Amino acid sequence: MGAATPFIVAGTSLIQAKNATEIGKFNQKVFDRNAVVLEQEAERIKQKTAYDIAQFDRKFATLQSSVKTRILKSGAELSGTALKILRSNAEEAEIQRNVIDYNSKVEQARKIEEANFARIKGTMARSRSRMQALGYIASAGTSLLTNFGNPYGGGNTNA
Repeated sequence: MGAATPFIVAGTSLIQAKNATEIGKFNQKVFDRNAVVLEQEAERIKQKTAYDIAQFDRKFATLQSSVKTRILKSGAELSGTALKILRSNAEEAEIQRNVIDYNSKVEQARKIEEANFARIKGTMARSRSRMQALGYIASAGTSLLTNFGNPYGGGNTNA
């Protein structure tokens, strides 16, 4: 083995270590970007929910007005059964608003959890690359020590 070979092996290992580190940084950035996108989706869900509830309220107000108009056109007064119908509609509307809000919060929490998991995956990818880089560096050191660490004349024992 020539004298330059251990240096080539060590140099190659150091280049691999640098590449592993860069790949880890890149992968972490990708996972962090994915986390940001998921958080934006959670915010979009929140905004859509506000819009959906406003639309629901508008439709419900129209429905209640229509029911009230039909009751009054029929000649009945807004008392007794007529009020029970309007109250029942209002109670059902409140239940529907709560369902819309609950479903939205569940979906938002799921997106936030996915974002957190993406960040964890990014951290893990970065840690794996660091460990891989350390392995390459150790390989470089081993190569140099094996060939030049012998105080009795280097690594060539066939002389």
